[in-house]
Amino acid sequence: MTQLQYKLHIDSIIERVEKARLSVSAHHIVKIVAVSKYSTTDEIKALYEIGQRAFGENKVQDLEKKAEELHELPLEWHFIGNLQKNKINHLIKVNPFLFQSLDSLELALELDKRLEVNGTTMDALLQINSAYEESKSGVMPENGIEIYNEIRSTCKHINLKGVMSIGAHTDDKAIIQKSFETTHKIYTQLEGATICSMGMSGDFELAIKCGSNMVRLGSLMFNKG
Repeated sequence: MTQLQYKLHIDSIIERVEKARLSVSAHHIVKIVAVSKYSTTDEIKALYEIGQRAFGENKVQDLEKKAEELHELPLEWHFIGNLQKNKINHLIKVNPFLFQSLDSLELALELDKRLEVNGTTMDALLQINSAYEESKSGVMPENGIEIYNEIRSTCKHINLKGVMSIGAHTDDKAIIQKSFETTHKIYTQLEGATICSMGMSGDFELAIKCGSNMVRLGSLMFNKG
């Protein structure tokens, strides 16, 4: 694929995002985070050349490596994976633009302690397990608002910006839609929340129509199927 063909491919994805966005409101803004977990630094550079700035990784060691190798580029790094406690200091060192997958009060308390020691803060999203799936991380929807508010009041070094969730793992569009609507309903009840991160390559248009203002696109953006 030539650079021109690649740009046209990315333009077609942006058009799909725009169409879904406009179906909600002309004022609804949606940000694309390119999930680069299966991509090389050269592939990230190629997408950067087209104009993409926000990239997401789901392993701290990969985020560290790519952020270091691409330090000369003004990239916005998002961490979107499960954070193990023994990797917290590594994540703090990278200092991502946004930690999207804060999945429990317990993790928040530990992260806050380490942030305090380092004299820094971190922007984060609370992950909601809106599909009620055992394979997914996150707090249960019925506890979402309470845990969000508790983190806000007790973890002074974590700046909660909103919520994130992964759509239900099914071909049933109605079930996927319900999982997105569940997360968005929580989002609308959170004081000061500005980010509702929902939607991946297979379901981002539905997610946007349900209120998402940040989508995480991997295979689509890197043309891998």
